[in-house]
Amino acid sequence: MHDKHDHDHTHLHAHLKGDAKHTHSFTGRKQSVLAWALGLTLSFAGVEVAFGFLSHSLALISDAGHMVTDAAALGLALLAQVIARRPPSPRHSFGFGRAEALAAFVNGLAMLCVVGWICYEAVLRFSSPEAVHGDTVVVVAVIGLAINVVVAWVLSKDKESVNTRAALVHVMGDLLGSVAAIAAGAVIYFTGWMRIDPLLSVLVSLLILKSTFGVLKDSYHFLMEGVPQQIDYLQVGADVERIPGVLSVHDLHVWDMSPGQPALIGHVQIEHLDQWPSVLRAIKKMLLASHGIDHITLQPETTAMAGLHQGDKTH
Repeated sequence: MHDKHDHDHTHLHAHLKGDAKHTHSFTGRKQSVLAWALGLTLSFAGVEVAFGFLSHSLALISDAGHMVTDAAALGLALLAQVIARRPPSPRHSFGFGRAEALAAFVNGLAMLCVVGWICYEAVLRFSSPEAVHGDTVVVVAVIGLAINVVVAWVLSKDKESVNTRAALVHVMGDLLGSVAAIAAGAVIYFTGWMRIDPLLSVLVSLLILKSTFGVLKDSYHFLMEGVPQQIDYLQVGADVERIPGVLSVHDLHVWDMSPGQPALIGHVQIEHLDQWPSVLRAIKKMLLASHGIDHITLQPETTAMAGLHQGDKTH
């Protein structure tokens, strides 16, 4: 005998006429972008790791470390996009769009760890420089630079996903690492000055930090259900209260259900409930036109109802 709740739940997630068009899943996202980037990165990561250690170059090892981290980041990003395509379920009614932001946050933390390790190794190398094979470093770094340029170009085609942006930060950091490795190898080959190797490694790491902190900030803000950056929360409330028939707005919340898909809930106080249909239509039209918000859930309250709620709170 089946449980009364064991039935098709798709109608519960359905969006009828007048509802928001957001489907809580990313059916339009192309995983091919990340798949190509992952394949290119993995194809060279092993080679660069091997030659990095063989040539004793910290600049090349740091670049190799970036490549390995890039591969992990791209794999995680690809997995997150696959998960984000899943439709809502009885246990996850909002869908799985936050998987992308979670992956971006994890990728940012991983990049901080890589930067920390590189800086630690660089400090050791300053006091005790190691002999580096400059010619080998230049050749391998040039190949790595070419691959990173291709991967960055592929990732730049997906501008919507914060997760892909996080993966792109990894690749751009690796691209800078390749340039630094080429420069370090050339200086060592022509002058024999070994300390250029850890010096450039630290410089690249500091440059990467800025982009990494940006990704961490954006993904953290999204995971904490912060108000979307492009939306002025106070202005939204003020605009709703300007709608004819609206007396006040309270318990107002604005957040991103998934990247680029803002949602709003709140209580709207009006004189009479029979005003609500026309007031709601006006609010929806304004929110979509002025703030780009179409996923809206509002509860009407009359003056008498609001007074009753206030009385309940005092007991």
